[in-house]
Amino acid sequence: MSSVSLKTPAGTDAGSLELDAEVFGIQPNVPVMHQVVTAQLAARRSGTQSTKTRAEVSGGGKKPFKQKGTGNARQGSTRAPHFSGGGVALGPKPRKYDQKTPKKMIKLALRSALSDRAAEGKVVVIDAWNFETPKTKDAKAALSALGVSGKSLVVVDINETNAIRSFLNLPEVQLIEVNELNAYDILCNDYVIFSQATLPGTSVAAAAPAPKKAAAKKAAPKAAAAEAQPLVDAAASEIAPAAADLPKGAVAANDDGSAPEGYEIKGNADSGLYHVPGSAFYNRTVAEFWFATAEDAEAAGFQLPPSQRKAAESEEESN
Repeated sequence: MSSVSLKTPAGTDAGSLELDAEVFGIQPNVPVMHQVVTAQLAARRSGTQSTKTRAEVSGGGKKPFKQKGTGNARQGSTRAPHFSGGGVALGPKPRKYDQKTPKKMIKLALRSALSDRAAEGKVVVIDAWNFETPKTKDAKAALSALGVSGKSLVVVDINETNAIRSFLNLPEVQLIEVNELNAYDILCNDYVIFSQATLPGTSVAAAAPAPKKAAAKKAAPKAAAAEAQPLVDAAASEIAPAAADLPKGAVAANDDGSAPEGYEIKGNADSGLYHVPGSAFYNRTVAEFWFATAEDAEAAGFQLPPSQRKAAESEEESN
């Protein structure tokens, strides 16, 4: 790892700082930087240029002169590309110039650009910007004290309001937020100035407490189960009275859904009907409870299906 002297905005030394070798100490990959910068500049193009073809130019619907007898070449429209005022052949149309660039290439280009500036000694790190109020004069004095000349890229945090407003009026300074740092802006400037808060490679140590999240994930199922238990108990308390609240003379089905011994008549609470063995609907219905005899079912307020009632009434009349 290479080291760089840590300075204050007044230009005094505040110690030394080790730069991350993975960010500032690699061999710059020039072809990758070229491809990434080219893609970045291509993405900036608006792509709104447009020309009209012969189909889009107004006029020219009439044949300019007759087909034969004039001695001229035959023409069908005055809006052909070879006529003045005609359409444009193969002209530009609105399009996107974006290029797909892998994320690994973008990161490699950024690290290559930072490593190139670090190898030239053009990376400056300060402890913090301590501007009490926004003042361009103080920002200019700080750059002079740091020995920065020419175009410089100042990497700031979005919360450093005084520093941002202090550097805004300096034409030789470009401000950029730390999360927008890119290879093109680094290569366009002579110096890159970081603070300790915006220096790449230092955020790895700050992102340490990951095991707590894992522990929270492990504890989440237990917490969810504890929250769900009252709902289960409430549901069970609602189901239990419903199972016990049976019509008079009826019994509940066995655990496997079969009929208890001695109870063969099916009862249905929604329809208010009961079904006897051998009837048309007996095997097609599911019993909610069972009766021992038809008299018990009728005493509880249940009736036979209408078709079976009519058949039973006709049999009684014939007898």
